[in-house]
Amino acid sequence: MSFTIAPERPQDAALITPLLDRTFGFDRTRKTVYRLRENLDPLPELCFSAIDDDGSFLASIRYWPIEIAGTPAILLGPLAVEPALQGRGIGKALVRHSLEAAQAAGHALCVVVGDPSYYRSFGFIPASAQGLCLAGPVEPERFQVTELVVGALAGVHGVIARGKAGSQAPAAAKPARRRRVRRSVA
Repeated sequence: MSFTIAPERPQDAALITPLLDRTFGFDRTRKTVYRLRENLDPLPELCFSAIDDDGSFLASIRYWPIEIAGTPAILLGPLAVEPALQGRGIGKALVRHSLEAAQAAGHALCVVVGDPSYYRSFGFIPASAQGLCLAGPVEPERFQVTELVVGALAGVHGVIARGKAGSQAPAAAKPARRRRVRRSVA
């Protein structure tokens, strides 16, 4: 299977919510991380889709502005892959590509609430152990953080809060590039 990672297309936006419903269920919006996203737009320079060679939408990843005791950061998620296509490397390719784009855009810290065994390979570590906390229920082992800039966590601790609407990357973002990915289907 081959696919292309591209900036989220206008037509993808209408496909994302149904994909999230199929992937995570309808009760997903009750989770604490959704409070951080309410009434905010995702960061457009960090919204990517995986597109099949025929133009079909396969997967999505988005990021949102957050703050950690006043320090700007980003929240990864949701990451969603069509359920029938999970386990084929699409999600990992999206995470890798988007974290590289976030780093290139000048973001220093990234938070995720997700499966530790999945995100550990991308450098995520337990956030609570770093002095970070979420205002709301969260499984501690799923609450994670990574530095996109070495040393960015030094002296940063406290409650994670919503970012400001219209937040942009701290540096002039480079235009997002497309990446073609080939995966063999086993």
